[in-house]
Amino acid sequence: MMYNEKVMDHFTNPRNVGDIEDADGVGEVGNPTCGDMMTIYIKVKDDILTNIKFKTFGCGAAIATSSMVTEMGIGKTLEEALKITRDDVADELGGLPPIKLHCSNLAADALHKAIEDHMRKKQ
Repeated sequence: MMYNEKVMDHFTNPRNVGDIEDADGVGEVGNPTCGDMMTIYIKVKDDILTNIKFKTFGCGAAIATSSMVTEMGIGKTLEEALKITRDDVADELGGLPPIKLHCSNLAADALHKAIEDHMRKKQ
């Protein structure tokens, strides 16, 4: 299976790895078929994502998509970040092998869950 240069860069040099102890929202997703598990942590100020970190257990595509979604989300409003789709993340990476789209690109889902968690806590 061949990954493009951008996917390999985000896999071998992932951005924003780690957690945020006092996160405003946390989103966890997993795919039992392939074993990928992702957790996204967010910090929010004035409805803008000021920090996003991730921890991912999975294949290269799972790590790359997690890294990419953090870069795509930082600085966006919550509303803008909720519009980031799985396809957007894959497109930003220059594409993923078709076999990896269904099981690895859960990063957008994890980001959405973190935002939903934050919104629930605010109520």
